[in-house]
Amino acid sequence: MRNIKVEEWTVRAADGKEVKEDLLMLLSLLVTNKKPEELPRGLEQFKLFTKITKAFEKAQETKILVLEEDTYKFLKATVEKDIPSIWGANANIVSAVNAFLDAKEE
Repeated sequence: MRNIKVEEWTVRAADGKEVKEDLLMLLSLLVTNKKPEELPRGLEQFKLFTKITKAFEKAQETKILVLEEDTYKFLKATVEKDIPSIWGANANIVSAVNAFLDAKEE
């Protein structure tokens, strides 16, 4: 299991309004923006995505993302392969991604 604190920060959207962002939003974006042909298929992956969804829902309430090892490995591989390089210019994103990548197995 990995426990990752979900920190939140505020950004100004294009329309000038303030918007809250957090690690859950970043990970969700990376997964949902995958090309359909790159998404894993099959019953085991179906179960994996169910676990991701439940973990994200719980983390929205508790602000702690608790991931089983298979779920963490999938999300970590997604971050490593798909994270846009421009996100490295945002200190809040860098901090959130580093917290995710540095999470220790418990």
